Amino acid sequence: MANGILKRLFVASAFSLAALGAVAADSITLASTTSTEQSGLFGHILPIFEKKTGITVKVVALGTGQALDVGRRGDADALLVHDRAKEDAFVAEGYGAYRKNVMYNDFVMVGPTDDPAAIKSASDAGDAFKKIASSAATFVSRGDRSGTHSAEQRFWKSVDVTPSGRDWYKEAGAGMGPTLNMAAGMGAYTLTDRGTWANFKNRQGLAILYSGDAKLFNPYGAILVNPERHPHVKKALAETFIDWLTSDEGAAAIASYKLGGEQLFFPMK
Repeated sequence: MANGILKRLFVASAFSLAALGAVAADSITLASTTSTEQSGLFGHILPIFEKKTGITVKVVALGTGQALDVGRRGDADALLVHDRAKEDAFVAEGYGAYRKNVMYNDFVMVGPTDDPAAIKSASDAGDAFKKIASSAATFVSRGDRSGTHSAEQRFWKSVDVTPSGRDWYKEAGAGMGPTLNMAAGMGAYTLTDRGTWANFKNRQGLAILYSGDAKLFNPYGAILVNPERHPHVKKALAETFIDWLTSDEGAAAIASYKLGGEQLFFPMK
């Protein structure tokens, strides 16, 4: 009898371990941007995907530059990021198997409502940055090699301004939420994606002061980390996620995420 009980316990334990192994196997690691997490998008779409497929998505939220570094090391199965030039280079260098368009939103420039740099009257986004530099109004940069930071750097370069080291230029070295908190506390300008701004509660005296320039377009792409370079990458599971993101069903899930009735991300179908 004792032997029978032990046998049943052994079988039950083996079954439990196998089940746990199956659960662990049906998961992927996704390195993505802070904007997709802090905007609330992942909290909306991932439960839909996981319910459909049984695949758990473990998100590592970083700036795009850091997310790409994670991919280079093979510490993620897929990426969802927003710096097209760096994404294309990642794939061209053999770290990514391919890239697919997923969605877009836009960047907006926020700042104190009294607008000391008068960027509301800017002729375009570059002019808004130029006005900030000319007036020496405080600007908070993410300073973290994120997609937002890269976009900001392109605007400074376009107006021939080198802001680093100037008293009015502050580098947070952090994600979008902490950068917005810093800007709110200092009454400063910053560049942010619209999604994170919409979900940001600690606005204090900040408001959107400039938006709408086509150069503020902000596309996101999904990349499969190259399994030929990193054989442990969960290719089939990661491709299931990427295929869903870029399917009609994934597009509908992305489009259905709204805050205050405002759609924050737009599928690229």
